[in-house]
Amino acid sequence: MSDFTLNAVARKDVGKGASRRLRHADLVPGIVYGGETAPVQITVEGRAVRKSLEAEAFYSSIVTLVVDGKNQKALLKDVQRHPATGAAMHLDFLRVDADHEITTNVPFHFLNEETSVGVKAGGVVVHNLQDVEVRCLPADLPEFIAIDMAEVELGGSVHLSDITVPAGVVLTQLAHGEEHDLPVVSINATRAGVEEEASEEEAGDEE
Repeated sequence: MSDFTLNAVARKDVGKGASRRLRHADLVPGIVYGGETAPVQITVEGRAVRKSLEAEAFYSSIVTLVVDGKNQKALLKDVQRHPATGAAMHLDFLRVDADHEITTNVPFHFLNEETSVGVKAGGVVVHNLQDVEVRCLPADLPEFIAIDMAEVELGGSVHLSDITVPAGVVLTQLAHGEEHDLPVVSINATRAGVEEEASEEEAGDEE
């Protein structure tokens, strides 16, 4: 698991005006909440935030927040971004406890797509889901869940129930019944391939 650490400073000034002044100083306002401790408003250096947000793993990792010199473990729950530039404008962190389960989303990594049986047969990979909600203890949280596409045939698909997850990790959708066993990825025939197959069938009928 990746190790992310962010230095932060507790702040008392809140409101739009205070947040605007912070952003002009290349500081990103945020909040840390959860557990038995009161929420704390914080600021984080903009450069550190930008670097962290560039890493996919940051969104599904337990982060060490050093607030005024004191360490606490937290999970990024939300990033408010500028509608035009996409720059982070506010960060929400949830405190985590090693003994309590957390629920969050982790991304899928699709392996061996180009060399899969179905793609070699002329199919195209269609992603229905890019991530999935999981429940686990903080120590068991995976950065991603890998799906090996090597043996998926043309017309085949991978559902949530087909996925092997790390020990201690539960896919929350599957707890709601079979109707929530969603397709994650499939290999479909291309339109050109379908038309070619139809043409061959018509030619065979004429003969």
